[in-house]
This record gives sequence, structure tokens and C-alpha cells, in this order.
Amino acid sequence: MAAMNNHLSAPDAARLLGVSLPTLYAYVSRGLLTSVSNGTSRRKRYPQEDVLRLAARKNDAKRGGQTAVAAMHWGLPVLETRISHIVDGRLLYRGCDATALAESATLEAIAGLLWDDGAIDHFPQDAPAVPQALAGAPDGPPLARAMFAMASLASVPATMPASMLQSGPALMRLLAAALLQTAPSALPLHRQLARAWQAGAEQAELIRAALVLLADHELNASTFAVRCVASTGASLPAALMAGLAALSGDKHGGGGAAARRMLTQALAAPDAGAAIVAYYKTVAPEFAGFGHPLYPDGDPRAAYLLERLSALSRGHPHLAAILAVCATASELLDVRPNADLALAAMELAFGWPEGAGWSVFALARSAGWIAHAAEQAASAALIRPRARYIGRHRRDWQ
Repeated sequence: MAAMNNHLSAPDAARLLGVSLPTLYAYVSRGLLTSVSNGTSRRKRYPQEDVLRLAARKNDAKRGGQTAVAAMHWGLPVLETRISHIVDGRLLYRGCDATALAESATLEAIAGLLWDDGAIDHFPQDAPAVPQALAGAPDGPPLARAMFAMASLASVPATMPASMLQSGPALMRLLAAALLQTAPSALPLHRQLARAWQAGAEQAELIRAALVLLADHELNASTFAVRCVASTGASLPAALMAGLAALSGDKHGGGGAAARRMLTQALAAPDAGAAIVAYYKTVAPEFAGFGHPLYPDGDPRAAYLLERLSALSRGHPHLAAILAVCATASELLDVRPNADLALAAMELAFGWPEGAGWSVFALARSAGWIAHAAEQAASAALIRPRARYIGRHRRDWQ
């Protein structure tokens, strides 16, 4: 009897849903609602919790909830920003095309553009560093060292200036030192990476361009994490720690590592095409290194970096072979490369340490994270979305 009390008659179910009986029956035929037999009677009954769940979804859709769900999956904008946006296949920093900026700008200059439209030079040569944050840092991978550095400062926020933008340069230089396992330096950030990886002048220029192109990318997963943490009033190191954690995921910053594995396997195989197809069928079905929902005609960051790599490939057979695999994979998959593939190709071609591409990504994106954290903190708004409950509905605990 208790089970029957959890089921509704057709008229009661229709009343709860605010629809007619024919519409109720249509919901069943379309799989939106289930019905059960009522003993020997031919009349169907409807599980109460299923009816309530469907009613909640209908009401939520009327309030725009379904639009919000779609927005969270490469859909409509969910907050306002003056920092960057993507339109017509172009990435713009405060209205300036990122690929044009990559021709000569440094990451420090782009940070200033993102932070306050270049009103202030935030990176003077005598800016203080915070080496104490690296004391006792682990010898593990770059992510572990970077997280340790941010955590050590997040636990003692008084060590940083009160203004997020004032503390930004020291934090970016500290992040570079943690990623490279070097002492904090006032050298341009691209030169710090090049020196640590024994990269020549041409490679240093490529690193500089990559840092510029990856400095910000609208409201990606790591940036949204940073804004959520900053909205709570947490310190900037705490917000950057959230960004690093999000960037570590395979569906975000981990795409470069997956693309590197594809390139390595294809280069070693007698049939590169077959190796590529096998890799994406069994290992990385989401085509890591290729495609981007916001760039249906191709990722301009990847196009820029791969073009510059192509110019360097003359007299560099290993780089030429890597670029040939990139082209073969793009043709076989019928999708264009994204920035992850470009970073993987750079890392592999020049013999940089494994994970160097991720370090470029993390250091570059820290400029955008700081801009977004400061913008969110200035708004004084707490990011607190509502959830749509789709679980069971029970009147009494039994």
C-alpha cells in the first residue's frame, strides 16, 4: 500500500504538471515520464517523484534554467568582463587581436593590458620577489611546486600587497621560479623559460609569442574557478591555486600531454596514419590537440604558432617530421589543430623537458587569472549559482 501512495493517477499527475491528459500521455510516449500498471486495472499510475522532477524541470525552463545549463556548455555568456572575448574566430584582449600582439609584445606587456589597459607599468626591474615562498618546495613536477608556492602565500596573505594588481608581478615571477625550479628573477618571463630550457634566440621568440597567445581565453574552466574563489574574498594566491588545480585536468591543460603522446607514437610507428587513428580510437577519443568549439574555422593561436614552427623547420628534419604528423592527423580527423597541439609540437621538437608546454600555458594564463580575480573582487559580487535538483522526492523519512 505504501508503494501505491507514491504513485499518482493520471488526472493528479496532469494537474501537478499543469497539462492536459493528452499531453500527459504524450510525455509518456516521448520517454519524458514513466507509467506503471495499477494491479488488474487498465488505468496507469505515475511515480510521484518522476512527476515532481518533470514539473521542476518545466518550471526551471520557464525561469531560464535550461538556458543557464546550455550556457555552461560552450553556450551563452554568463557574466560580464572587459578583459577578453572571442568573436568571429578571433581572440581579443581588450579589443586588440591577440595574434597581432604576438608579433612583438611580451607577457609582461600583455599582463598590463589585461589588468588595467596598460595604464601602469607593473613590472619594473626592481620589483620585489618573494623567494621565501619557495623554501621547502617539493622536487616533484612543476604543478606540485607551483601549487606549493601559492599555498604557502595563501596561508599568510599579509606577505603580499593588499592590491591584487600590485602583487601580480611578484606572483607571476614566483610562479615562473616554481615551474622552472630556479630563483625568482626580474628577467623577462620568456627569457627565463628559454634560459632554463637552454633554448636559443629563435625558440625564445616562439616562447614569447606562445605566452602572449595563451595569456587569457575568456571564461574557460580555470578562469571561472579563479573568479569563483576571488568572489569569496579569498587572497590572490588562493585564487591562482584554484586556477592551477583546474588547469591540471586532462580536459583543460592536460590536452597538450595527450597530444604529445600522439605525436610520439606516430613518429615511432611505421605507418603514422594508422598510429594516429588507433590512438584516437582507443586512447584519446576526444581528439586531444584538435578542434575547439569556439573556433569552428580553426584555433588562430595554433595557426599562428604552427606557421612560425613551419618557418623554422628548414634544416630541422625532426621538426619537419612533427609538423607532417600534425598535418596528417588534421586531415585524417577532418579537424584543425588547437593550441594544445602547437605546444606539444614545440616541446617535442626542441627537446624541452616533458611538461614544458604545460608550464608555458600555466605561466601565460596566470596573467589572465590575475586580471579576472581583480575584476571579480572589484565587483563585490559572490558567484553562487543555483542547482536544479533531479533526485528523489520523499515526503517522509522511512
